[in-house]
Amino acid sequence: MLVTAHGPISAGAPALTTTVPREYVHRAAHSEVFLTGWQRTGAHDFTITAQWPRSHSFYTATAGLHDPLMLCETVRQTFPLLLHTAYGTPLGHQLSWSRFGYALNPHALHVGWTPAELELRVTCSEFVLRRGIPAAVSLDIAVFREGTQIAVADTRFGCIAPAVYRRVRADRSDVRRVFAAVPGPVAPLAPALVGRDNVRDVVLGREEGPGRWPLRVDTAHPVLYDHPVDHVPGMVLLEAARQAAHAVRPSAEPVLPTSMDVTFHRYVEFDSPCLIEARTASSPGSAPGTLRVDAVQDGEAAFTAEVTVAPIP
Repeated sequence: MLVTAHGPISAGAPALTTTVPREYVHRAAHSEVFLTGWQRTGAHDFTITAQWPRSHSFYTATAGLHDPLMLCETVRQTFPLLLHTAYGTPLGHQLSWSRFGYALNPHALHVGWTPAELELRVTCSEFVLRRGIPAAVSLDIAVFREGTQIAVADTRFGCIAPAVYRRVRADRSDVRRVFAAVPGPVAPLAPALVGRDNVRDVVLGREEGPGRWPLRVDTAHPVLYDHPVDHVPGMVLLEAARQAAHAVRPSAEPVLPTSMDVTFHRYVEFDSPCLIEARTASSPGSAPGTLRVDAVQDGEAAFTAEVTVAPIP
């Protein structure tokens, strides 16, 4: 019989499941941790397990389907987890998102009678090392549910040591001061126009022109701003792209963002207005229903996304 801190475990007892430590995925709330474990399967290959709850306060199910942006947050969590556990990066290093893309099968997003159990098969490549610690890494990810592949994703992150980050951010490096000084949120669009039920979840302000909205920053939001930060989080920008794709449609019928191709050019700062602009994508090979969404601050694109949406199956 095995003995743990919680008492004896009989031989042959089932393995127990928990989430990974919240610090490893840069979350403050245990409830926002979706990853449940990891193992190395090759030199730079890993299997990561995750669980999606049947109900979530922000990543809400629509027509019985899990929210695709829960996939995005799950992928985002894989990088800090591997950085700290597999590659020995100390806690306190800052992440910088530079590229992200995904494509999924919406028919595989059904909410079942129990939480969705996922397996992410991850390959890390294109390393840039500084003092033996990854300063930049690319991840290719295949996502499986009950043995069936439901999505693919690829992403690239940078990793910045605390001292370097303080130099780079200069007067914005005092996170708590910057976070406390963020202006109050602008008036929101009606939730139905952006595929939302709760006005608190709206990240677009009232339209300033065709396909143009101010980014709405509500630092009191418990999921989007899970802890103090010194710039707008990447997941907020992904949500803005999703909401813009809803807002430009002539009807309020809900749609799913089945794929995104995203580039983060620079940080979106709190102390300057940011406009979200959407138009039909014109790049070669763009699928029908694809939009180009830009986050423009101080006259420059800080974030660019091609978002493809489809009616809910």
